[in-house]
Amino acid sequence: MPIIHVDMIKGRSSDSKRTFATEVTELACRCFEVKPAQVRVIFHEIPRENWAVAGTLFSDKEESPSAS
Repeated sequence: MPIIHVDMIKGRSSDSKRTFATEVTELACRCFEVKPAQVRVIFHEIPRENWAVAGTLFSDKEESPSAS
């Protein structure tokens, strides 16, 4: 049973997560020869103040969550 963990900054829409889950499930089924019911997708949403790149917190940046 494939379990796919997705770490991302909090703020993406339910629609975008739904689309991602559908598409990655289809890919996992093709690659691993499993049924959709066997695939798990788990989103870990991390607050912007708990994620840093190059020493800068995302909460200190001006960019939107979709640009990260």
